[in-house]
Amino acid sequence: MTTVTAHDRLASHAGELRAIRHDLHQHPELAFEETRTSEIVARELARLGYEVTRDIAGTGVVGTLSLGHGRRSIGLRADMDALPIIETTGLAYASKTLGKMHACGHDGHTTVLLAAARYLAETRDFNGTVHLIFQPAEENIGGAQRMIEEGLFKRFPCDAVFAFHNWPGLPTGQFAVRPGTIMAAVDTPTVIISGPGGHGALPHKSADPIVAASAVVTALQTIVARNVDPTEPAVVTVGTFNAGTACNVIPESAKLEFSVRSCSAAVRKLLAERIPAIVKGVAEAHGCKAAIDYEFGYPATINTPDETAFARAVALELKGDHPLIDLAAPTMISEDFAYMLEANPGCYFMLGNGDGPDRKMLHTAGYDFNDELLVIAAAQFGRMAERFLLKV
Repeated sequence: MTTVTAHDRLASHAGELRAIRHDLHQHPELAFEETRTSEIVARELARLGYEVTRDIAGTGVVGTLSLGHGRRSIGLRADMDALPIIETTGLAYASKTLGKMHACGHDGHTTVLLAAARYLAETRDFNGTVHLIFQPAEENIGGAQRMIEEGLFKRFPCDAVFAFHNWPGLPTGQFAVRPGTIMAAVDTPTVIISGPGGHGALPHKSADPIVAASAVVTALQTIVARNVDPTEPAVVTVGTFNAGTACNVIPESAKLEFSVRSCSAAVRKLLAERIPAIVKGVAEAHGCKAAIDYEFGYPATINTPDETAFARAVALELKGDHPLIDLAAPTMISEDFAYMLEANPGCYFMLGNGDGPDRKMLHTAGYDFNDELLVIAAAQFGRMAERFLLKV
């Protein structure tokens, strides 16, 4: 007797999955605006026999399916939102909304979880409860945190939660993971340095915020170089520097915005202490004043050991020709699934989106999700649910 694998069963629906993904790609919706996407998700989950709960964090959807008498439950999460980017792919299914596109692959993530939903509903080979979490607003706004604040895990308790992200640069379907921190925390300070300003020909009669701010930019780099343990990852990036309106005028203020990334609570605390101290000290040394708004963003994404080993074991079962990678270090990109991992044991992993020259990086105008990954990722999710909720 021939055994039909999860991959084989899902591959028979590959055409339908591509059609769903392309439709979502053509109709991108930004954070907390995912009304069309959540309607498609809710309708499909209901068709498959899931209990559907809508309107969590505005546009979030949870689909629940319980079988047998098992008390264990698993949460599988996909993000749904797009980015404010003008698409340049030229694809037949490119975004129909100028200035919005799925430049991070959340159209693919949503389709993958819908595919896993179909697989689990059709095979019904588990004993317990599956919660499929379709999350809004992963990009910078923290939809995961809002879902939790609105009672996500009180209403849908999970013994463990899992999520993935497609990863350009890795071969299609290649599984990559590590226990502990896999993605960094991110904080976003905004600094305004002010001084009396004046005429560009009379600098001695003013204090120059541009010079002070320039010195701040340079001084900030000494934090990672000289304050952070060199074995600990940290990044301080000044992303914007705005000041002045004319070449012969010393302005009264300069504004800096930057991102701060770290992988441990201790380093995050150190950065939050040293950055304001350096900003204010350097500004004062130049005769200026500094005001800083230090906004704490997503925490580090930290995988628990047992759940990471479990996800890895499933990947080894399914990997086929795609070797598995144990990541030696975290990536400094951030992810709000971190909030779900603060509330539950679980694992966040990467699956290769392809490593060819046409596979653009995330958050670029030429990026596209690799449709070959739809079946591979859905099989990973489906088998994880089956193995986590084994029939007795």
